[in-house]
Amino acid sequence: MAIAIGELAPDVELEASNGEKVKLSDYRGKNIVLYFYPKDMTPGCTTQACDFRDQHENFADVNGVVLGVSPDPLSRHEKFIEKHGLPFLLLADEDHKAAEAYDVWKLKKNFGKEYMGIERSTFIIDQEGKLVKEWRKVKVKGHVEEALEYIKENLAQL
Repeated sequence: MAIAIGELAPDVELEASNGEKVKLSDYRGKNIVLYFYPKDMTPGCTTQACDFRDQHENFADVNGVVLGVSPDPLSRHEKFIEKHGLPFLLLADEDHKAAEAYDVWKLKKNFGKEYMGIERSTFIIDQEGKLVKEWRKVKVKGHVEEALEYIKENLAQL
């Protein structure tokens, strides 16, 4: 069951790349960009992470915080962060409880094989913890700019 725009976002606690356990309620008062991606070190996921990296200061300027979530373990997240200089936390969702809460754990098909995995998706959660925007089946090119623009136009205080 997917969550609906205007509802409180699921507050799942996950281990973060900084060694702490975090949940969305830790970021009340911030505009959260929660993005789910399939796998560290793959081409599309690397491009997406680097796009978020390159726009990191612009998100901070609009009181935004970026959190990336994948089923990869922390050890792989740490290598991904180090290799690409990522300035935001990556969260390990190895048992996919967050992915299921956001309804992004899906049956996928690739080269005739079926398997369960992450459907690339981004959620914007406002300062009160409510889901205000979602993108599912994200295409990487231009997406980070679109998310930033949404926050600037709808959530940034002047």
